[in-house]
Amino acid sequence: MASTPSVLFVCVHNAGRSQMAAAFLTHLAADRVEVRSAGSEPAAEVNPAAVQAMAEIGIDISTEIPKVLTVDAVQDSDVVITMGCGDTCPFFPGKRYLDWQLDDPAGQGVDAVRPIRDRIEQHVRDLLAELSLPSAP
Repeated sequence: MASTPSVLFVCVHNAGRSQMAAAFLTHLAADRVEVRSAGSEPAAEVNPAAVQAMAEIGIDISTEIPKVLTVDAVQDSDVVITMGCGDTCPFFPGKRYLDWQLDDPAGQGVDAVRPIRDRIEQHVRDLLAELSLPSAP
């Protein structure tokens, strides 16, 4: 793995789970990790309930834009984390793949998104520990 590891978060719409995960990793790892997120079928905008849930804990994802998953994004990442995108993520030997089983926040209100957000935060903290990178305060 490179001296600065790169992580790609992938979900279907790149509007909820992967956006929250990318924001947590960016927030907790500062500039010690290169962070990407993408979706196999990107939505037009980030899920408003995800934006609200993240804002409640001081992380702003309101200006993020869902991005399409590309082969280059996968090839350029050391770790690829999927969240319910099934077989749409290209597989490359030598990449580390993780699949986080998380409920889809699409169409959910903020009350339903909060527990998803909290599980994502724990997964990201666990990932940082696996990468031997302490969380930023």
